[in-house]
Amino acid sequence: MTQTIQVLIWAGLLVFFIILEAATVQLTSIWFAGGALAALITASLKASIAVQIAVFLIISAGLLVFVYPTVKKKLKTNLVATNADMNIGKQAVVTQRIDNICGTGAVKLSGVEWTARAQGDTAIPAGETVTVMKIDGVKLIVAPAPGERKCTTEGGKQ
Repeated sequence: MTQTIQVLIWAGLLVFFIILEAATVQLTSIWFAGGALAALITASLKASIAVQIAVFLIISAGLLVFVYPTVKKKLKTNLVATNADMNIGKQAVVTQRIDNICGTGAVKLSGVEWTARAQGDTAIPAGETVTVMKIDGVKLIVAPAPGERKCTTEGGKQ
C-alpha cells in the first residue's frame, strides 16, 4: 500500500469519527478521531503500517482512559433543584379524593392546588392531611401524614 493511500485512509477515518461524534454528541468517537489524526501524521512521516496502527490504538486508548474522565467530570450537568422540590416533606390537605385507579386527586399546599396521587394504592379521602413524598412531573406523590388530622375543605368538597 502506498503512502498516499495510507494518508487518505487515515484522513477518511478522521473525518468519519468527527462526523460520527457530531451526530451522536456522546463523547464516544472523538477519542478515535484523535488516534486517527496521530496515525495520519505518522503516515505522512512514512512510518510503516504497523507503526501507524500502533500509534492509532495507543493514542485512542490513552485519550479514552486519561482524558475522558476529566472531560466527563467537567461537562457533567448538575441537577438544579426547583422551587417545587422545596415542597417535599411538607404537609398538604386533600381537596379531592385521591384514587390512583380512577386517576383522581388534588391537594392544597401553601395555598396552591396540585394534582396528587397516593404513594401506595390506598385511596385517601378529602379532608385528610398528607405528606408530600416526591414530585412526578406536575403531580405530587403523597402519603397519609402520621397522626392524620381531618380538615374542612373549601366549598365543602369531600
